[in-house]
Amino acid sequence: MAVSQHQADTIIAESKRALAFLHPNNLPVRSAAAWTLGYAYQLKGERAAAKKAYSDALAVSQTIGHYIIRIMATFGLGNLQESENQLDQAFQTYRQVLELAGDPPMPVFCEAYLGLARICCEWNDLEAAEQHLQQSMRLARQIEYTDRLVTCEIFQSKLMLAKGDLARASSILIKAGQYVRRHSFVYRMPDISDAQVLVSLRMGNMAAAEWVEAYGLPFSPVSAARVHLAQGNTAAALALLEPWRQQVEAKGWEDERLKTMVLQTVALFAHGEKNEALRLLGETLKLAEPGGFVRLFVDEGLPMARLISEASAHGIMRDYTAKLLAVFEAEQTHHGLQSEPLRAQPLIEPLSARELNVLRLIAEGLSNLEISERLFLALSTVKGHNRIIFDKLQVQRRTEAVARARELGLL
Repeated sequence: MAVSQHQADTIIAESKRALAFLHPNNLPVRSAAAWTLGYAYQLKGERAAAKKAYSDALAVSQTIGHYIIRIMATFGLGNLQESENQLDQAFQTYRQVLELAGDPPMPVFCEAYLGLARICCEWNDLEAAEQHLQQSMRLARQIEYTDRLVTCEIFQSKLMLAKGDLARASSILIKAGQYVRRHSFVYRMPDISDAQVLVSLRMGNMAAAEWVEAYGLPFSPVSAARVHLAQGNTAAALALLEPWRQQVEAKGWEDERLKTMVLQTVALFAHGEKNEALRLLGETLKLAEPGGFVRLFVDEGLPMARLISEASAHGIMRDYTAKLLAVFEAEQTHHGLQSEPLRAQPLIEPLSARELNVLRLIAEGLSNLEISERLFLALSTVKGHNRIIFDKLQVQRRTEAVARARELGLL
């Protein structure tokens, strides 16, 4: 019961009691208790302990032919490999466990299909990711009273973002949030809040992102930093990211470390620390290249595209940066975001679609208050956009911004 509700402390206490009282020869139940212990450690972020417990459960279950525990322990090890950024190894682990699936596969195999979907998405094979996701969702719907379908839907929203379907990404999260509240799966709210912030910012809807923040809904320091960046407060974003990175490094959370470093590079660049941003980007690329990470960078949009282009020009990881730039350019052509090649852009960091809208209204002579009313944005958000626009155009005043934009053909 505690496992179904992801109650780590209860799982650990009961698993240890079971292992203390079970007869040494009762291997079927002892292997099950080892698996539940591994799952609890994984929930708590104690990944080394989780890996040992899963390995113990797998070894015993293979010896005695305990089918279900063998499957669950293998899922767990695949999850840990993902969290260690070992995507190739995790992919093979999920494929390996699917070889045990019957026809039709049992619902529990939804975990393996979802793992394959996540990895294919990260490798930018979006069609394969969609196929694996549909398999996972079909199986997850057969499991009642669990949050497995919600987990699928949260990932589905990310996949829709990668495909540029923002409206569908948003509607999926609304549905997932309703399901979570209806079934009291409160422990999933931070994941949904993180995803909602990402979708809101991608849609240029700062008001929604600020609403999530204002009402204290739980989301990660990385998401909070994204909101600060969108508001133009780069100092606040950096102040959140550096201590968070130190925490996840101390815990050995390699996936969170990599995500944080990626956003740090964007924040440093926006803050005017170009050299430090490039140095950190080089370090980040070295960590990401063995796993073949693509969406981790591409999903950051044009600011990261400019950084990757700069890194390539400086001879940093040229093969890897060339691969990433090819994906950036293909996406911009597909989504109609930009007609010129990345390297031909006159600005170091191009203006976003929202920033261009604000700039056009500035050129029309509207005040900040009038712009906020026209675009349904908070006044503070408009002022934040102004600061970012001025920084990107390297000007100090509105009139200079309009003149510079006309020189560059932006108006």
